[in-house]
Amino acid sequence: MALRIFDTDPDAKPKPRFSDDAVGRLHSGKAVDGVPLALSEWRFSTGDPEVADAVRQLFGGTVEELETDKENFISVETTSPTILVVLDGPKAVYADMKLWNRNKLVHHCDGVEFLSPDEKKGVPCGCPSLFAERKQAAKDYVGPAPSISVTFRLADDYELGKFRFQTGSWSMAEVLHEYDAALSRFDGEVLAELTIEEVSYTTKKGRNVNYFKPVIKVLKSYSDAVAEAPF
Repeated sequence: MALRIFDTDPDAKPKPRFSDDAVGRLHSGKAVDGVPLALSEWRFSTGDPEVADAVRQLFGGTVEELETDKENFISVETTSPTILVVLDGPKAVYADMKLWNRNKLVHHCDGVEFLSPDEKKGVPCGCPSLFAERKQAAKDYVGPAPSISVTFRLADDYELGKFRFQTGSWSMAEVLHEYDAALSRFDGEVLAELTIEEVSYTTKKGRNVNYFKPVIKVLKSYSDAVAEAPF
């Protein structure tokens, strides 16, 4: 987990990036007629019909083949806002910051130093140290936004393979250091919950705000969970 994004510790070092060996993806939204739509229950996508069927059996919902040329052309909209997952320690959560201009990556850093291109790698990136300032810069399209990836296995079907959840959630980015600390308390794999949590509040001006955010809840060592499971 590249905690330098929201931690100004100059000695912190990003962890290695994941390899792309996932059998499917996890999503908290979808596109409807090209317009992003947030979901209250998780959606999976995969290119393997057997994986799609296994996910549907575990988490309910419907399976649909999308009209797309993407690898993960099968979508499973579940009825589950929470899924039980296995995370391989702190390295299961990777984060960096990116700013795109159309389809071109123009700024890629860890919050303190550039990660690419090679000629800029290790050079101070100039991002503000305060979280609120970074968020505002991204909102104004003059600074990068978080790019967070969570790699996991399903606790109820471990051998099905690895899945990946990709998000630019600022609410998750703000608590990355808490996830890192919680996962670092254990040696090896960890049992956790991934939840789509609804947030509702009223502003001082009387405007009602409602949105969904992804949340990780670390539970216990996975080996302990297996040992405690009934047979």
